[in-house]
Amino acid sequence: MRSPRRALTTLFLIVFTDLVGFGIVIPLLPLYAEHYRPAPWVFGLLMATYSAMQFVFSPILGRLSDRVGRRPVLLISLTGSVVGFVMFALADSLLWLFASRLLAGIAGGNIATAQAVIADTTKPEDRARGMGLIGAAFGLGFIAGPALAGLLAPISLAAPGWGAAACSAVAFAMTFLYLPETRPVGTAVAPSSPASGVARLAFAWRHPQLGPLMLIGFAVVTGFAAFEVTFAQFLHDRLALPHSGVSFLFVYVGVLAAVVQGVLVGRATRWLGERRLVIGGLALGAFGLLLLASAHRLRVVLAVLPALSLGIGMVMPSLAALVSRGADADQQGMALGAFQGISSLARVVGPFAAEVALGSWGVAAPQVGAAVLAAAAAGGAATVLRRAGSDPARPHNGQT
Repeated sequence: MRSPRRALTTLFLIVFTDLVGFGIVIPLLPLYAEHYRPAPWVFGLLMATYSAMQFVFSPILGRLSDRVGRRPVLLISLTGSVVGFVMFALADSLLWLFASRLLAGIAGGNIATAQAVIADTTKPEDRARGMGLIGAAFGLGFIAGPALAGLLAPISLAAPGWGAAACSAVAFAMTFLYLPETRPVGTAVAPSSPASGVARLAFAWRHPQLGPLMLIGFAVVTGFAAFEVTFAQFLHDRLALPHSGVSFLFVYVGVLAAVVQGVLVGRATRWLGERRLVIGGLALGAFGLLLLASAHRLRVVLAVLPALSLGIGMVMPSLAALVSRGADADQQGMALGAFQGISSLARVVGPFAAEVALGSWGVAAPQVGAAVLAAAAAGGAATVLRRAGSDPARPHNGQT
């Protein structure tokens, strides 16, 4: 096998490219939708389509990678991303636009397969650091995507779609040329692991270690998605920031996420272990969300966001690593696919609930609700993870 470093570098590019494309498209979706004057519920359905398809197909692709290998699944899904972005660039009807988002969401389920490659190529004590690298790619993608959209949109409405398609084509080439197959040779697929639908989530829920982790992950991502989707509205209403100021703060959040998950998570894991990172990160995230909900000045928001990013940034890579540890070697793709699938479901539920809460109780309600979810998850994690025993990633008695 080639160097694991090369595999991780290629994976970083794959995830980064996926999120660049996602970041390019998301700011433009309202413009495309308004052109066709859809009903509000249709507009909401369009916004939820990508995450809904990820929810359905991420575990399926992860399970498929357990059967046929990681590399073929990544190549096929990246081909789907290219085609989906080309369809977005050429869209001349609402139906065509829906079709492009459906295909992009299906292809976007390859994150679970990328996580399975990390599980294949890293030692258990280094796994959270590898998952953190994926998180850093997410953060950087959300920085570069909107920036590229701003540069390409003045050319034409189709130009951002072509740019996103070009990025996915480059990722396909990198995967084809440089990513080796990492699935362990001779690994058999466990026949008891369901591959799709409610059955796979029921399987994960019944698993003594995976079930609680899935529930914690759902709560965390639901709360963070609620914060994320209403953050611009919060800034506009509470601080009266112009569009340029709002964009700066989104870039600021992306930079913080990249630093936390790409640099700090690995070091913090060695010091504290994954279980302590989950519990402490959730508590810090809940505190940061409450402070943000009460903020009325820009300097307070700027001061709170690092703590919030640190808390949330510590949780998800550590949870993914714990999910990987809790699954057998022949179930890595299935387990991580179910974890990514439950995260995608949360990204459907969180924004919908956030907009309802904002309309009913005010602009700070989504942040307060997210804080309550994070605090409840912290309490549940403290109970579940302490009961699970000591953290094998943390040194004991001076020994590694």
